[in-house]
Amino acid sequence: MTKKSRDAYEEKRRPVKKSSGSSHKSSSAKHDYDYDYDDDIERRPKKKKSSGKKSNKKAQAKKKRRRIILFILEIFVLVIMVMVLYIVLKGEKTGKVELKEEEIIINDTVKEKEETTMKGYRNIALFGVDSTTGALTKNTRSDTIMIASINLDTGECKLVSVYRDTYLNLSNDTYNKCNAAYAKGGPEMAISMLNMNLDMNITDFITVGFAGLTDTIDALGGVYIEVDSSEISHLNNYQLCIAEDLKRSYTPVTDTGYQLLDGLQATGYCRIRYTAGDDFKRAERQREVLSAVADQAKKASPAALGQIAGNVFEEVYTSLDLTEIVELLADVANYNITETGGFPYEDYRKTGTIGTKGSCVVPVDLEQNVKWLHQFLFNDYEYEPSGMVKECSEKIKADTGSYQLH
Repeated sequence: MTKKSRDAYEEKRRPVKKSSGSSHKSSSAKHDYDYDYDDDIERRPKKKKSSGKKSNKKAQAKKKRRRIILFILEIFVLVIMVMVLYIVLKGEKTGKVELKEEEIIINDTVKEKEETTMKGYRNIALFGVDSTTGALTKNTRSDTIMIASINLDTGECKLVSVYRDTYLNLSNDTYNKCNAAYAKGGPEMAISMLNMNLDMNITDFITVGFAGLTDTIDALGGVYIEVDSSEISHLNNYQLCIAEDLKRSYTPVTDTGYQLLDGLQATGYCRIRYTAGDDFKRAERQREVLSAVADQAKKASPAALGQIAGNVFEEVYTSLDLTEIVELLADVANYNITETGGFPYEDYRKTGTIGTKGSCVVPVDLEQNVKWLHQFLFNDYEYEPSGMVKECSEKIKADTGSYQLH
């Protein structure tokens, strides 16, 4: 073969360089290319067939890996969904609620008092609703309304019952029995009612039904209460009704005197009102039971109290976190309920039927009642009620002046 023929043959066999655009071909750069020196045409199809098998195996392996990854992702997503569902359901059971602060009314002058006579006090609203299970949020009247005022410096705690039939501004410029506020607008409206009429600065609350109170008392081992002969039959009738609603058994109280009551018995005791003193005496019994609960709590260890709080937390409705409640309970030994009272104060109230509103407790002078309250809770003997309280006081006088009160 001549040199010219050999060069032509080599030129045909030379591969084309894969380039991003350059057409430069240099014989001195042969080492940059992958040459195929096998010129047997019959073997080329076999080579392509072998490459196809490898490609199919790679594709199958890739699909398998993809299926495994998708399966793992599906399991991961399922686990996340289960966790979210658990958290949501747990959150619904605990009864923790974030209050809408913009809906809670606090009178302007009270905000000034927070830096003077009311400084260092924490005020919490306590509501007891006429419900066995559920119905803690609204649409049920709050038969028990209390204010717990805690002096954070001394640990001194005072309890004030606001009588459920007290004729007050419901916080929306309508006047009725104050326990209607909870039924109409839940805790936000009930708290606003207390703040507006009483010049308070409450932003936290705890609501409990029959089941919650019963289980709390049982968890503490019961409470010690003085029971007299006029109360036994009513106590047993009430606890029978509660036991039927809760589908539980009950033990009748048979003896008078100072004794240990279980949860159902103590809750029944709280409901008695058909004795001397009527509803005023019932509110006093409720404060008595709450004080007895505090006494029993002092006997328990912080760990036991934390466990009790966790167990009954699902049966309350509150603005407090479980951790906040546990922190309060951890200091329970440092708290002392020193005094209890009722609002309106005895010297500034009357009772009577107010038209379609029915039998009401009337604060005949709301201003004087609010002065008494701030003296009782905060030792403020020179308190001047806000303009809002004065306005409500005048409206109450106008609405009730034409009725026969006693």
